[in-house]
Amino acid sequence: MSSEVSRRQALGLGAGILAIAVAGRAQPAQAAKNDAAELIKAFAGGKEPARSKVKLDLPEIAENGNTVPMTVSVESPMTPQSYVTDIMVVADGNPRAGVVTFHFTPASGVAEANTRIRLAETQNVIAVARMNDGSVHMASKEVKVTIGGCGG
Repeated sequence: MSSEVSRRQALGLGAGILAIAVAGRAQPAQAAKNDAAELIKAFAGGKEPARSKVKLDLPEIAENGNTVPMTVSVESPMTPQSYVTDIMVVADGNPRAGVVTFHFTPASGVAEANTRIRLAETQNVIAVARMNDGSVHMASKEVKVTIGGCGG
């Protein structure tokens, strides 16, 4: 039995490896459609959010979109009779609009959250708060991004 590989066998082996590599190659990712409006509509249950009670603290200019500091708060007594149940934050210029959702109870004491978010480009950041009585409130702020944070 010969341990040498003929030219024909080598070419066949190479063609097989190439076929497997091409067939198994991942397809390029398709750019996701930003779904900010749909997310807000679903979160608000179809109601039109009032532009009140919500405060969104973000820098006007973000040097780096990878780590943009954000604070969101809602005016609420946070009592069992009146409190914030959820705050959703969306970014209308990111490939995927949903950024974060915070959940609260009266035991939270205050409806406020601090975090850092990623922004792909200059865009609006929108915070929508849902209250225990079903009312919905919102605020938005444009943030100018000099270096994108979502692969941009």
